[in-house]
Amino acid sequence: MNRVTLLTLAAAALAAPAYAGPPFLSDDPDPTPHGEYEIYLFATANTASDGVEGDYGVDFNYGAGPDLQLTAAAPMSFARPDGGDFEQGLGNIELAAKYRFLHQERFGWDVAVFPRVFLESPSSQGEQHASFLLPIWVGREDGQWSTFGGGGCAINRGGDSEDYCIAGWAVNREMTASFHLGGEVFHQTADTKDGEASTIVGLGATYDFNEHLHLLGYAGAQLERTDVNGRGAFYSSVLFTF
Repeated sequence: MNRVTLLTLAAAALAAPAYAGPPFLSDDPDPTPHGEYEIYLFATANTASDGVEGDYGVDFNYGAGPDLQLTAAAPMSFARPDGGDFEQGLGNIELAAKYRFLHQERFGWDVAVFPRVFLESPSSQGEQHASFLLPIWVGREDGQWSTFGGGGCAINRGGDSEDYCIAGWAVNREMTASFHLGGEVFHQTADTKDGEASTIVGLGATYDFNEHLHLLGYAGAQLERTDVNGRGAFYSSVLFTF
């Protein structure tokens, strides 16, 4: 999984506490509540076959309407090849909007579309072209349990990159009033001409210190071609809500 896709899913906006979105790669359909803000200070990493690569930065979300969330994320991308020097630079800035058009109360499931644009990176660490991802996410709550997932495809053309698709599903449970734990399966087709498909099985957790401060973590194991895709993916963030 490349850095752009890892950021695309892992730094998606968190919704209501019963749902999860982050830290999972799969997203949920709930937008940020109307008039509220969410700010993530996040870090991601992918254990590539020849070292480690990932992103760290800030992800900002605003509830612009009852069913509309606006998102902007600015990552610093980094890479450290085995035996090589640490390199970093501004990654692909993301601009996105999540719109929920169906509700569980009437339809049985919440359903949202979440188009995302990734701008060309000014550094060698990000993708040297813009890309566009259009996923649809669905989900529902049932007491202490929630389930969500979906997928979509990306226009990702430039250099040796090629269009790709993603699909994932997660189940999450409220273990205590402050602690949520869940698991997921996430798949992505190859995003380069000589690349390989990727499937990750992961566990994610969220801990709420209070209504404004939250800690998120995720670890996923790679199931396909670890010699090419790496052994796994990791995500952590501190979330401020207000």
